[in-house]
Amino acid sequence: MVIGEALPADWMDELVVQLTGTPLLHWVGVACGVVQVLLAKTNNVLLYPFGIASIVITIYVLNEAGLYAEILLNLYYLVMSVYGWAYWLKRSGDEPVKASYASAREWGIALLIVALGFPVLYGALVRFTDSTVPVWDAWVSATAWAGMWLLAKRKIENWILLNVSNAFAIPLFVYKGLHLYALLTLFLFIVAIFGYFEWKRIINRERAGA
Repeated sequence: MVIGEALPADWMDELVVQLTGTPLLHWVGVACGVVQVLLAKTNNVLLYPFGIASIVITIYVLNEAGLYAEILLNLYYLVMSVYGWAYWLKRSGDEPVKASYASAREWGIALLIVALGFPVLYGALVRFTDSTVPVWDAWVSATAWAGMWLLAKRKIENWILLNVSNAFAIPLFVYKGLHLYALLTLFLFIVAIFGYFEWKRIINRERAGA
């Protein structure tokens, strides 16, 4: 599909076809993903079990479709989700991890993830797959990796990097004709904006009560 090729009516017709033909398992995975981001917006640790369920279903769906590079990204999401869940949980005698701003060191690590992840992913896509958008795909994945790491550390800046990834993912999905996933990513983009300000309010409230 070429951007600008289809008329709006054609776009809507294709979207309706995709919606009506989507298997139930796909809807369950998408629903879990929506619940996850809504819980993340409110800084609720229950985002992780829903996120893990969504990732596991997505990996199954991607395997059926033969999208092995995306499976690698989702395996990373799975590892970071398990780590983040464990990190967020209150341990006996310890204070629960609170939302906060990233330090200079944490920002450095996040940027390093992007700087190293982008060329590694690009090289892997070019060498081992038939990807037609390796640069675009690698950038979306690398920024998402960094955002997931900050989310696991409960840093407010996770919303910024995740939305950098979302901003590039939306037109990428449209370009590939995956309109349903483009709409889902647009929803996640909007929720992430509210999530940032919600976390900011929580941080300011906790600081005022300290």
